[in-house]
Amino acid sequence: MKHVAINSAKFGKADEKAVIGKVIAEKPELKAKAKELIQFVRECIKEFESMSEEQKKELISRYSFEKRILERELELPALPNAKKGEVVMRFAPNPNGPPTLGSARGIVINGEYCKIYDGKYIMRFDDTDPKTKRPMIEAYDWYLEDMEWLGYNPDEIIYASKRIHLYYDYARKLIEIGKAYTCFCKKEEFKKFRDSGFPCSHRENEIERNLETWERMLEGRYGEGEVVLRIKTDMSHRDPAVRDWVAFRIIYTPHPLVGDAYFVYPTLDFESAIEDRLCKTTHILRGKDLRDSELRQRYIYNYFGWEYPITMHWGRVNVVEFGKLSTSLIKREIESGKYEGWDDPRLPTVRALRRRGITAEAIRKFFISLGLSESEVNISMKNLFAENRKIVDPEANRYFFVANPVEIEIENLPNENRVEIPLNPKKNEKRVLNGEKFVYVSLEDFEKLRGENVRLKDFCNVILDRKAKFVSYELLGAKKGKNIIHWLPKSFAIKCRVLGENVWEGFVEKGVEREVGRVVQFERFGFCKIEKAEKEILAIYTHD
Repeated sequence: MKHVAINSAKFGKADEKAVIGKVIAEKPELKAKAKELIQFVRECIKEFESMSEEQKKELISRYSFEKRILERELELPALPNAKKGEVVMRFAPNPNGPPTLGSARGIVINGEYCKIYDGKYIMRFDDTDPKTKRPMIEAYDWYLEDMEWLGYNPDEIIYASKRIHLYYDYARKLIEIGKAYTCFCKKEEFKKFRDSGFPCSHRENEIERNLETWERMLEGRYGEGEVVLRIKTDMSHRDPAVRDWVAFRIIYTPHPLVGDAYFVYPTLDFESAIEDRLCKTTHILRGKDLRDSELRQRYIYNYFGWEYPITMHWGRVNVVEFGKLSTSLIKREIESGKYEGWDDPRLPTVRALRRRGITAEAIRKFFISLGLSESEVNISMKNLFAENRKIVDPEANRYFFVANPVEIEIENLPNENRVEIPLNPKKNEKRVLNGEKFVYVSLEDFEKLRGENVRLKDFCNVILDRKAKFVSYELLGAKKGKNIIHWLPKSFAIKCRVLGENVWEGFVEKGVEREVGRVVQFERFGFCKIEKAEKEILAIYTHD
């Protein structure tokens, strides 16, 4: 009854298959008793449907997770040791480009948990690498804009690059207690020590000598790569990546946000460890590929006697249409001219998805449905499109778009007349076209159906050709789903270009110019977002 109640709250009426799936997921042993289970579920649904609305609400309330926002019906596990009003979580990107679908997952899941627990949500820019992963100055605002568009407003915004002086204080303290040291080993030289598990000679430097070198680093006395500050860990640790890792290095490249204010920069692991402490982060959600970060950071927490935040991991999501979501790769391809910009509708950035008409609600549901599984998931954009279609279909007005238009003349057309066609069948609204002798059809339909009896949707039947023979206003001989095609009267045609994986040129019907900023459906073509209505209509292909 728990799953019947929750599923009913979500969809209006409980779905039998969905309820059975939930029950078996919770108690796999019942799979062997499927026939009995099906009957039992049907009885539960029948019993639930016979209840009064008050009884239904009471049951839904009883079975729903007490901190869950029912309207969202999240499929997320409860946060361990979480108390309402005391949860602090953060989303911490490096703004070297705008948010991608991968970034959106972090924004959504952290944001949902903060809503459920009335927690504090922090946007923290981990921007302390001005060279290898150089931040883009525009990307700071892009992240905040996309975060707001997705439905989340941070309670606090932190720029790590503006707080580096705070990290210096903790570095000095670690040196003073003998838990950090300055190391002059070249990168390849130290790699040999790390891989063999033996410490380098600098590890045993006296504290005073390490402090002196540290101060000289801050004064700019050394060149890039000449010296680093390392955290003492366990040189025999089973994972070589944990062994005496680098906490600070010298980079003289000016930072796009703070310029030349600093040149001794913390690594991400050091900065993140300190910031999570300063911000009182209670729970961290990260990819399982970052487990090493926790192992490294725990040394700092142990040295200072701090309690490490509760950490949960998820597996990588591979979107099959895009492969690995790499901001650096996208940037190179934009610079090479393959894409027109970060909002090119062919890209997996949030800006591109917004431009093509994917809704924030669809993206939220898409990622919530993935949950926090540690398994690597291969998923198609079709899943996201399916969520979006449910949202846009009831609201999208219908129009005819004729790609690669072919002009035909209908011979012996008895008279021109008004043709009423559904504008929005969900709302029982109509649009009017002029049934006239000169019309456009698509080249694809023309070549495939030339010489056949076709139905110009809601208008008339013709024998399709350049000089098309009028047959009847009645639906005669045209096969539904095959020989019923869209069309466009010449007097109603406006030039239109549709951008997507391909570029389609053609005509669209008058009236669509009032839809700028909205998603419409071009019949027999797909959903499109109308972007501009100037000399021609510019539409962005959304999905089919």
